[in-house]
Amino acid sequence: MAVRVLRARGAAWAGGLLRRAAPCSLLPRLRTWTSSSNRSREDSWLKSLFVRKVDPRKDAHSNLLAKKETSNLYKLQFHNVKPECLEAYNKICQEVLPKIHEDKHYPCTLVGTWNTWYGEQDQAVHLWRYEGGYPALTEVMNKLRENKEFLEFRKARSDMLLSRKNQLLLEFSFWNEPVPRSGPNIYELRSYQLRPGTMIEWGNYWARAIRFRQDGNEAVGGFFSQIGQLYMVHHLWAYRDLQTREDIRNAAWHKHGWEELVYYTVPLIQEMESRIMIPLKTSPLQ
Repeated sequence: MAVRVLRARGAAWAGGLLRRAAPCSLLPRLRTWTSSSNRSREDSWLKSLFVRKVDPRKDAHSNLLAKKETSNLYKLQFHNVKPECLEAYNKICQEVLPKIHEDKHYPCTLVGTWNTWYGEQDQAVHLWRYEGGYPALTEVMNKLRENKEFLEFRKARSDMLLSRKNQLLLEFSFWNEPVPRSGPNIYELRSYQLRPGTMIEWGNYWARAIRFRQDGNEAVGGFFSQIGQLYMVHHLWAYRDLQTREDIRNAAWHKHGWEELVYYTVPLIQEMESRIMIPLKTSPLQ
């Protein structure tokens, strides 16, 4: 009983000292600061339950995740076309782009070229591979500046576009190499904007997850951005049709371990987008 009385008196004395030491105007701020501090600690604790921590790395994630046996660089282009010009745009692309692809003097390959079917409308998507990395990209760009046919193509193309953007990508070491395939197929480009600092963790999980998505030969390629919008991941899939896509995706949930990988990768994502695309007639991916 005596101990309780002493504690009560001590608390009252400390409270009175605090009231005397701090002006009345500061007391609400102190209470607000204390409450805010407690909420911040609670939020941090809750977030730690859902986002797993990644060990500090001493190397760039491009060196840890990209294929070591190749020095391929990829360029992904998005062209938003004026609706009335899409047919003419596709025509000139099918006339000019394959010539660059087939010319041995250009160290680049047209991997695929599509129109978006579901997603952003009146959009063209092109995927290029540069064999030799950044030096190959620079060589191609320099040669194209002297290619009269390409310069005329680019001028005509500019009158048909509303906007365009591109990204330079590397391919994940554990994904399939994109190679030409026969059709007919539809293609899905799933794009993920990751939280900064989570690329290694994403790669660790998808190195296991990709094994669950190989049964139907639907995996085409997996890439992560180096220049352009950063911490972007793109997964490219091929399906016979939309129903086949639905069946294959549903089947993955019946495989032991898939749900756990999805559970841990979802908190790494800030935004995601899906495009269903139809290949042009001259696309190596049909």
